Amino acid sequence: MESAPAPVRFDTKIAVLLRDDLVSWQRLNVTAFLISGITAAEPEIIGDPYIDADDTVYLPMLRQPVLVFSGAKETLRGTHTRASTRGVALAIFTADLFATGNDHDNRAAVRAVGHDDLDLVGLAVHARRNVVDKLLKGAHMHP
Repeated sequence: MESAPAPVRFDTKIAVLLRDDLVSWQRLNVTAFLISGITAAEPEIIGDPYIDADDTVYLPMLRQPVLVFSGAKETLRGTHTRASTRGVALAIFTADLFATGNDHDNRAAVRAVGHDDLDLVGLAVHARRNVVDKLLKGAHMHP
């Protein structure tokens, strides 16, 4: 009798934190943009391509799950502050980015606002599990 493989427990966690007042399309859009930042910064977390039984090749994806959380504006601010003071890299998405249409304008919109005044609607982090847990204090799993 074969036993099932043991579940994989990752030493790190990938988490997205969304502001709880976003509408559905914004939540999806922000999540996609934020995860692109994590994968761009850490390409080693991307697995191998997928191949089906007919040898069709599909793009690789992340090696581990992405956990999505939500919280109030203050929760995002607290997470942002904790990450900054601990030197943990973040991907961020601000409310201003909903009004832009390209990468150049996105970066200019963020550049125009000081660190403490960013109107955060989402952020993403990849770090050791216990670090992410401490950063996301006050957040809850997205429904």
